[in-house]
Amino acid sequence: MPVRLTALPADDAHAWLDQAVHTYVTAMRYPRGTERGRIGLWRDHLYRPGWIAVAALAPASPSELMQPTYARLRVRSSWTADNEIMAGVAYGYTGAPDQWWNRQLRTGLARRGHSPEQIEAITADYFELTELHVHPFAQGRGIGEALLQRLLDARPESRVLLSTPEVRGEENRAWSLYRRMGFTDVLRDFTFAGDPRPFAFLGRDLPLPTGRHAAV
Repeated sequence: MPVRLTALPADDAHAWLDQAVHTYVTAMRYPRGTERGRIGLWRDHLYRPGWIAVAALAPASPSELMQPTYARLRVRSSWTADNEIMAGVAYGYTGAPDQWWNRQLRTGLARRGHSPEQIEAITADYFELTELHVHPFAQGRGIGEALLQRLLDARPESRVLLSTPEVRGEENRAWSLYRRMGFTDVLRDFTFAGDPRPFAFLGRDLPLPTGRHAAV
């Protein structure tokens, strides 16, 4: 299954946003209907400074395209082929103090005893990796790493930060990817307002090392 990466233009979001959020909900195993509450949030993020999104597109056979699951993943636009479906998606933007995620991180760091100077050093100049998801049918092929590399290529920020659900023993594909790519702990076992699950904040300096090649 050959996969190609492409930037997702903000001004064409009507063509890809539904499929991207569907990929996210499926990869995270959220209940159907979660899409309704997330599409508006993803749309709002389009206008944040430094926003960028990348998709992994894969060809599908005519019979696959007739199946409801695959039909929901189709990306119909002038910059895609007729038989392409979305195998993965990633996006992010420049972090800023007025953003909810930034405030949550600063609150968590303060509660763990970090000084204002330490918190400022962590949160002053970073790219927020907001979402990175690979659809289950395409996992295990290096697509997540390829998306991450493409998304972070030539970013002006000094570091990248993300949050991901805590997993016992860090034993899932997301944790394996982040550790392999050099992400280290920033804050562990943090509970976001409105979500009972513990999360970890991870980060690493930019740019990423050169010479890495993902197998997509």
